[in-house]
Amino acid sequence: MVCDLWMGLGEWAFPWLESWHSCPSHFRGSVWNAVSCREIYYSITGLCEVAEDRHAHPHAAHPQGGCPGNVIFDNGSGLCKAGIAGDGGPRSVISSIVGRSRVKSAMLGAGMKEYYVGEEAQSKRGILTLNYPIDHGIVTSWDDMERIWRHVYDYELRVKASERPVLLTEPPLNPLQNRERMTEIMFEGFMVPAMYIAVQASLALYASARTTGIVLDSGDGVTHTVPIYEGYCLPHAVSRLDIAGRDITEYFMRLLLESGYSFVSTAEREIVKDIKEKLCYVALDPTLEMKASPEEIMKEYRLPDSNIIQIGSQLFRAPETLFVPGNIGIEAPGVHKMLFNSVTKCDIDVRRDLYGNVLLSGGSTLFPGLEERILKELHLQVPVGMLVKIVAPPERKYSVWVGASILSCLTSFKSMWVTVRDYSDFGAAVIHRKC
Repeated sequence: MVCDLWMGLGEWAFPWLESWHSCPSHFRGSVWNAVSCREIYYSITGLCEVAEDRHAHPHAAHPQGGCPGNVIFDNGSGLCKAGIAGDGGPRSVISSIVGRSRVKSAMLGAGMKEYYVGEEAQSKRGILTLNYPIDHGIVTSWDDMERIWRHVYDYELRVKASERPVLLTEPPLNPLQNRERMTEIMFEGFMVPAMYIAVQASLALYASARTTGIVLDSGDGVTHTVPIYEGYCLPHAVSRLDIAGRDITEYFMRLLLESGYSFVSTAEREIVKDIKEKLCYVALDPTLEMKASPEEIMKEYRLPDSNIIQIGSQLFRAPETLFVPGNIGIEAPGVHKMLFNSVTKCDIDVRRDLYGNVLLSGGSTLFPGLEERILKELHLQVPVGMLVKIVAPPERKYSVWVGASILSCLTSFKSMWVTVRDYSDFGAAVIHRKC
């Protein structure tokens, strides 16, 4: 029988359940199954017990560890995804943006606030100075990052930070001083009882019921290829590309302008983003696609004013920048070469496992055709006979958050939290010991 929590997770639970049932029964009760049963890192048993406990005692106070009450923040360049561990997905998804009024402070009393966060900032951007606190995956403005977290706690989740442990995500190779600053803000600014920081790519892998694989994670601000073996990130083999969703949108705007469609205002930029998400695709062979007749590739899009525009090759030329960064003036290998280079930097004994588990994660991996193109490009690079398997979960836009939810729900995770006492005894550097 499947517990309510896993039913709530929907299709995310399927690979975990399948892996769990494939394990010998005497392994299923253990928490760490990586050695004896690789395909499932954590047992479902403990997670279901926590969910059943929460169902039986929904208003009970819970200490750190276990599932109930833990807050999850997946901090991205474009979106901040937040929620409560055990849910099937994030409760709050807001733009990672803060806007400040351009008027003098004397005007603040006339209905104006000192700052606006997320979609409210987007809607008022004509009278605000906007700032993205996360640039290419790295936090560059801690004051604004704190404002986003506070907004989510108070107005999105409506929970008290001081009463709940929090798990935050980070990009691979996050600077040590950034991890320490995050720790200071959470313990001193929000008074959380415990916290943990986890690498986004590892969490995405956990959500797919794997502990070994290479993750291609591409969101709004940055793209990474991250090899992970038995749950451990291999930092020497991580590759980074400062091209992602935001860059593709900007390039798409340029391509449309060349065709006579001008989208320059903020509202129009959102239209271009919508076109990108609904119609753009990755061509299996861009050269052949360019030779196709316009009628074959032309798509229509209805604008908010009901006018219809027709778009052709721009639809695949924009996301092609993931494979050819030179199209926008960046000298760097494309994502297919990044994957190959990352695997090549790993020990020869683990390469087969990595190629057999190429996981796509993040909103910018949702383009139709991306999976097939990567498979084709890798087959041209890998040794003959090497099996390459692309894993592309349909809801991979939120796979990092789901992986964090799974991780923090484990009974064994209780000992992994960095507590306020740890922070008091050892300072912010304690985060490097346990995370």
